[in-house]
Amino acid sequence: MSEHVVIIGGGAIGSSIARYLTQPEAQAARPCRVTVLERDFSYARASSALSASSIRQQFSTAINMAISAYGIGVLRDAERELAVPGEPPPCVGLHEGGYLYLATPAGEGVLRDNHAVQRAAGADVALLTPGELRARFPWLCTDGLALGSLGLSGEGWFDGYSLLQAFRAQARAQGACYVAAEAVGFEVENGLSRSSIKRIKLSNGEQIDADVVVNAAGPWARAVAGWAGIDLPVFARRRTVFHVTCPEPLPRCPLLIDPSGIWLRPEGTGFITGFAPHADQDGDELPLDEPDHHAFEDFVWPRLAERIPAFEALRLQRTWAGYYEMNTFDQNAIIGPHPACDNLIFANGFSGHGLQQAPAVGRGVAEWIAHGGYRTLDLSPLGWARVLANQPLVEKNVI
Repeated sequence: MSEHVVIIGGGAIGSSIARYLTQPEAQAARPCRVTVLERDFSYARASSALSASSIRQQFSTAINMAISAYGIGVLRDAERELAVPGEPPPCVGLHEGGYLYLATPAGEGVLRDNHAVQRAAGADVALLTPGELRARFPWLCTDGLALGSLGLSGEGWFDGYSLLQAFRAQARAQGACYVAAEAVGFEVENGLSRSSIKRIKLSNGEQIDADVVVNAAGPWARAVAGWAGIDLPVFARRRTVFHVTCPEPLPRCPLLIDPSGIWLRPEGTGFITGFAPHADQDGDELPLDEPDHHAFEDFVWPRLAERIPAFEALRLQRTWAGYYEMNTFDQNAIIGPHPACDNLIFANGFSGHGLQQAPAVGRGVAEWIAHGGYRTLDLSPLGWARVLANQPLVEKNVI
């Protein structure tokens, strides 16, 4: 009988892993049954469905840039890459509008340092002076700015929910079994130096045998790790998104990152915007039905109007909130096994980058399970070793 791999969480990360793990190459290396446990097939609270769904190459670490380079290739070729026989080709709505990072004099050095690293890695990015920014984006106020960094290709936004559904549809077509169930605990066998998960307990009282368990539980991954006695530094942090319209068009508007921490990108005939709160403003698992409306009036709108004068006349259309699965250790993903449990694989803590990193992480985790190691892309820099050694992998941010 083939082994049984159980993935806890059927969002973009879990479904990407299931998709790769059920492909012929992985099955030839390690034949297995794949079951995905997802407690809510409506994905009403899933980060994959509530995300701003964007991808960038502008990181400062080699591993994150490599992950994004792989991801943009999958998104560009989604109609072929994610096709299901007999079904219409999937459309993920990729728009390579670029990221535009803006820097004050205080952040100019970091932007230049990041640019050198990005160019060396092959990223298609350009540094723009305030004058060049005004020429390219006449609607942009450059007061107080020293420099901008614009992604010319390989960056932009897409339909995250469609990507999730494409991963899910292909995984199911290849034999993955999706089960509407909520995992609530593990039955663990303890050894001399490490433990092993034997069964997964479900909320309905049933249990599922498992040879390998993947923690892809998103914002709720910390609880899953705790069932195996592992302390995972991942928390559900609420982020609010505001959908606005403006009577004046903003030609060639990219995804803009302001030094204030506010971001903005086009969405249909309008825009979506939001911001990353300071760490001391964060609370764990704040209610999603209570978006931060005060922040829009007190902070987001005034700052946007300073940067984009036309936004004095913007109109708020709707607001929603979703969770980041925030890794409070270093805000990077934690991927792979933990030395304390030999058959529990982690894919957690993406801190807002989960959708764009799902293609590469799905392939990498599937390779680790099927082959015992990474083949396409070495994800070991994102493994547990850095966490256990207290050596954070830190991105150099402009803001």
